[in-house]
Amino acid sequence: MFNDKLSTQMDSLQARPQSLLKNRLLHSTLSVLVLSLGLAACSSTPVDTTANSSPNKIYSDAKSELADGAFDKAIALLEKLEGRAAGTPLAQQAQLDKAFAQYKNGDLAQALATIDRFLKLHPTSPALDYALYLKGTVTFADNLGLFGSFTRQDLSERDQKAGKESFDAYKELVVKFPDSKYSVDARQRMTYIANSLALYEVHVARYYFSRGAYVAAINRAQQAITDYRDVPALEEAMFIVYKSYEALNMNDLRDDAKRIMTTSFPNSEFLSKGLQVGAKSWWQLW
Repeated sequence: MFNDKLSTQMDSLQARPQSLLKNRLLHSTLSVLVLSLGLAACSSTPVDTTANSSPNKIYSDAKSELADGAFDKAIALLEKLEGRAAGTPLAQQAQLDKAFAQYKNGDLAQALATIDRFLKLHPTSPALDYALYLKGTVTFADNLGLFGSFTRQDLSERDQKAGKESFDAYKELVVKFPDSKYSVDARQRMTYIANSLALYEVHVARYYFSRGAYVAAINRAQQAITDYRDVPALEEAMFIVYKSYEALNMNDLRDDAKRIMTTSFPNSEFLSKGLQVGAKSWWQLW
């Protein structure tokens, strides 16, 4: 029995070195695997190609990407430049160029957020006139889509917010910087937007008039007359007021409206042809 125990202990002692060897081999294999995975991860980490570039070089590269229409690349470079050149005029320029790149890339919400941030951080910037012009233009782009789809949806369900925000940005520009090189174009766009917004009210007024809601038609037409000046849409607005008072048998107000209509628009086709003059072609202005 003693010999059997001794034999068992000897077998156990002989087995231990083999077990230790297996454990060490396994540990070494795992270490090599972990190291390999780490190296693979390092090799897949993006390399910052601008690490050794000066701010001016980064800006030059960003402008090249903008010129080539590679807006995503330009935005990435301009964001790096904002951080590298923080507190300098170049960083301000990078912000504005980034907003422009986002606008050209179709990211209108991002572009507006970038511009609003610029206006908040740099209210006395020499480039403030351009920032306001860019804000109006970005909102104007969204506004074109809003007005362009009027024929597919009842206008009483639409919102004029985009048009008004665009108008307000341009208005602030021309008031604060009347001699800015951007103000001439801004004034032309303001005229376009004002007529578009007035047409919105007129179309809704026509909608109410066609359904016999004459008081509502008068209110919407008068809204256009009150809010906007010297735009073509007011001709139809005044005619709707006149015809609505006539339909309501309010003769004194009808006569006053007709007098204003004939004085302001003596050659108006609405007086001879009625509302069919504008019923089908108003949207073609766009």
